[in-house]
Amino acid sequence: MVNISKEQVLERLRSVRGPQGESDVVALGLVSDIFITGGKVMFSVTVPAELAQGMEPLRKAAEAAVRSIPGVEGAMVVLTAEKKGATSEGRAGPPPAQSPPPPHRHGPTGGRQAAAPGGGKAGVPGVDAIIAVASGKGGVGKSTTAVNLALALKANGLRVGILDADIYGPSLPRLLNLKDKPQVVSGRILRPLDAYGTKVMSIGLLVEEETPMIWRGPMVISALTQMLREVEWGELDILVVDMPPGTGDAQLTMAQQVPLAGAVIVSTPQDLALIDARKGLNMFRKVDVPVLGIVENMSYFICPHCGGRTDIFAHGGARHEAERLEVPFLGEVPLDLDIRLTSDAGTPVVVSDPTGRHALIYREIATRVWDGVRRARSGGRPPPRIVIE
Repeated sequence: MVNISKEQVLERLRSVRGPQGESDVVALGLVSDIFITGGKVMFSVTVPAELAQGMEPLRKAAEAAVRSIPGVEGAMVVLTAEKKGATSEGRAGPPPAQSPPPPHRHGPTGGRQAAAPGGGKAGVPGVDAIIAVASGKGGVGKSTTAVNLALALKANGLRVGILDADIYGPSLPRLLNLKDKPQVVSGRILRPLDAYGTKVMSIGLLVEEETPMIWRGPMVISALTQMLREVEWGELDILVVDMPPGTGDAQLTMAQQVPLAGAVIVSTPQDLALIDARKGLNMFRKVDVPVLGIVENMSYFICPHCGGRTDIFAHGGARHEAERLEVPFLGEVPLDLDIRLTSDAGTPVVVSDPTGRHALIYREIATRVWDGVRRARSGGRPPPRIVIE
């Protein structure tokens, strides 16, 4: 394999003229930190906000220059537009609008494009439904829940993919024990990895585990869009998106630009977590994304020695909140050592102990989620249920 250096990339980028043609993008200091992993090169080019809408040719020129380096298999180049008077945190303006790919109209189930209330959002070719698994804050076990939910949907007979949308803290490579790099199929299209029959894509598969992603919002949004739309997902009944915690750029981008069939909110039972979960739920409601329900994670603890039950984080808070907000309550997942150990080992409990009680809990939640997706599409009519034998 050919080793690619940052110096090679910078040298090639010196052939790309700046926004007004006065010098090259390197001499003008417009190129961000360059990330290189395998044959993939990623960086951003900062342009004046007032010129951003016309800078797509510059972005393409930078991408073409880098792709011409021997050994480069793909390049992710993003335009970052700095606004005048930006805050001290260096928040940047939105990237220029790009034409979405043509909508897919021949999905695997019923031959229709994935759609959400509000319409007008381009679907992902071959993917019939996309759902988001979200939380108002970190530390509630959202990624573990998302992975086991995806595998439970697969166990229930669906064709499933999972996208790790947490650019700053990707968890899927560790949770699914994935170490290989995605391969380029053609041009900009990547082939997702396979984990237990489920297709997987994560920024963590493209960079080293300890590499910090020091990216501004526009670059995060562009990377997320590319991982969603420039991946060969194939024919999927459902794509589960593991969202980052909170209600930031990534969540808003997914809600506004992707035809989400619904969102699943993960929370622990205590009041502090529920306050943040409520914010996440209200965000999806404001952008007309159906809330499929709430999962209460770390709901209770069963002592492995005496069998006694302890409600470490209180109990029933998520169920009560679901009733108050009039959304479905999807189920309770206990705080259990087996769930933690199997997650750390990259063998989630749904596949490592498929007939165990924890796997059955996740499969029941998955059944309710899929029922909710179909109910939202049918205008609220109860769909036939998947029976777990």
